[in-house]
Amino acid sequence: MAPPDSPKPPSASDRSACGLPSAAVIDLSRRRVQRPDAEWRSLLTPEQYRVTRHQGTEPPFQNEHWDRHADGVYFSVCSETPLFDSRDKFDSGTGWPSFTRPIEPAFVEESVDESHGMRRVEVHCAVDGAHLGHVFDDGPNPTGLRYCINSAALRFVPRAQYEGWLASSRSP
Repeated sequence: MAPPDSPKPPSASDRSACGLPSAAVIDLSRRRVQRPDAEWRSLLTPEQYRVTRHQGTEPPFQNEHWDRHADGVYFSVCSETPLFDSRDKFDSGTGWPSFTRPIEPAFVEESVDESHGMRRVEVHCAVDGAHLGHVFDDGPNPTGLRYCINSAALRFVPRAQYEGWLASSRSP
């Protein structure tokens, strides 16, 4: 039997909702990806840049992920940050990808948005500051929330590829 002060091997309970070890989530959520404006412009498409760096909104029903039904995980286009799981995606009828929750709460931050003559709650990536969309309290169970997200802010990763990314992220 190991002495009481020995470190315990990681268990499933030491993993976050996104599958990463809890320590990796803490590290990733504290990391900040910051780039000069010219670099963002060179890395992103004009639409991605407009949406993520200048709080833009893309047209409904005319974006890449609103009707995607594949199994996988949606990452920020501005960093290697997993944001939403397809298992939490639902058809809100709005024309934008909608989710009931972020894959890991530490990766998504909220702020009050009073633009366009209304009060909304903006969501953005905690790691890279990308504007993602807004969250509303008219979603389905289990959360009652609707994260209404711009496709231009997301990069879809199929489940098998995500599992590979997780495995490499768990390695020392």
